[in-house]
Amino acid sequence: MTPTLDITLAGIRMKNPVMVASGTFGYGPEYADLVDLNKLGAIVVKGISLEPWGGNKTPRMVEVSGGLINAIGLQNPGVAGFIGKYMPFLRKHDLAVIVNIWGKTLEEYAEVATRFDGVEGVHALEINISCPNVKAGGSSFGTTLESTAKVVAAVRAKTKLPIIPKLAPNVSDIGAFAKVCEDNGADAISLINSFPAMAIDIETRRPILANISGGLSGPAIHPIAVKLVYEAAKAVTIPLIALGGITSAKDAIEFMIAGASAVAVGTANFTEPLTALNVIDGLRNYLARKNISRVQELVRSIRI
Repeated sequence: MTPTLDITLAGIRMKNPVMVASGTFGYGPEYADLVDLNKLGAIVVKGISLEPWGGNKTPRMVEVSGGLINAIGLQNPGVAGFIGKYMPFLRKHDLAVIVNIWGKTLEEYAEVATRFDGVEGVHALEINISCPNVKAGGSSFGTTLESTAKVVAAVRAKTKLPIIPKLAPNVSDIGAFAKVCEDNGADAISLINSFPAMAIDIETRRPILANISGGLSGPAIHPIAVKLVYEAAKAVTIPLIALGGITSAKDAIEFMIAGASAVAVGTANFTEPLTALNVIDGLRNYLARKNISRVQELVRSIRI
């Protein structure tokens, strides 16, 4: 028996449930010489804002035990720059393209969504709600239910594309945040984003990152992410895309059993660019070994 890996997620047909996460795979060309993009289920491209954005000062990344702390600062070429430079390349490949979007205000989120609506080759929008809300004094859009609801509703009103809010992990009740996204028009939910973190050089006694703090990702956060995916799955009926420390098929399978319909490989792309393809192969082998005919049978299959 050859297991079937193809899925339909939020109306998006994918040859398998494995994608690469925003901020870890550039816009596609950066990895094209190393990875056959046509074998991926989807690519989630690096975050795009309304206008070009330069990001934070360097140093912006530091390796730590069990992962990576980054404070890139969402550097990107803006909507027009991305569409003009990268979409012609992505349209040549057989994979779903999900664009991560962000803004400093509610109005910016809505405008970015408007600009992508109807762009050929864009299959969905992932909404980064971990961005600082300038009008609210810098607090993240994703840290209160009210602001989360507003940004999801604002994007929903401006696009026909499937929308996928990406949840931050540092909230009191991930299920409540997932539910408010579903109630305001989300077609799927991506979780989790990186954890706020910091590293200090003990010789100089200074923060290693120019931004002082950043986001922790990698294997260290995987068990926490599994728990949060499980909790979110109990709160909503829409599909979940799980990410957080995937380095092998085992990690991806854990997420799917906990409740995810698809997974995204992130930090591992930096150390082993073929990780996503290895996960696809490992997932297929697991299904065959367990005599499971379709990958969807794994989703929310946890036995309590």
